[in-house]
Amino acid sequence: MNHQIFSKRRGAAFHILNAFISSILLASVAAVAAINSQRDHLMPQEVELIREAQELDKRTDVFIKAAERRLLSLTDPHAARSKQVQKDLEKWGELPKGTRAELLSDLSKILDEAITNIDDASARAPESKLLPKALRKLSEASTGFLAQLAPMRTDTQDAREREALEQAIENVQEIVAAASKLPPPPAKK
Repeated sequence: MNHQIFSKRRGAAFHILNAFISSILLASVAAVAAINSQRDHLMPQEVELIREAQELDKRTDVFIKAAERRLLSLTDPHAARSKQVQKDLEKWGELPKGTRAELLSDLSKILDEAITNIDDASARAPESKLLPKALRKLSEASTGFLAQLAPMRTDTQDAREREALEQAIENVQEIVAAASKLPPPPAKK
């Protein structure tokens, strides 16, 4: 009799343990799928162009173009058909796609990566003549970005979109502020 009670308990315990292990396994698979589906802020062609651009000012140009492409996707729904985009297709790939929140987040991350790139170069070679050149280029582009981003504040209702927009604006303002501390560029001869 006692033997039957123990075997019933073992059977129930086995089913509970089996259900528990199955739920952990399912949660693990879902977590891995979520990690793998995270969006990359740069397109594969852009990553390759950054890798190829060894000089800081050239790399900064790639970041600027990548940021411009996000803004173009955000502001012009027919941009993919434009002559310039078609011309750039082979080198840059298709225009990035995504929700407004995703594109704004991409833009913010691209600007952040450009800032980090300049900061890293500054730490390695603080006297490099490319530092002010790259920062001025990025600042000039950022001034234009700010003119496009600021009006989006009135259109933005979604919390995630607003957060990404504010982060992008903050990055742009940080870039412009840093460039304003540079000495004037040398006079051209």
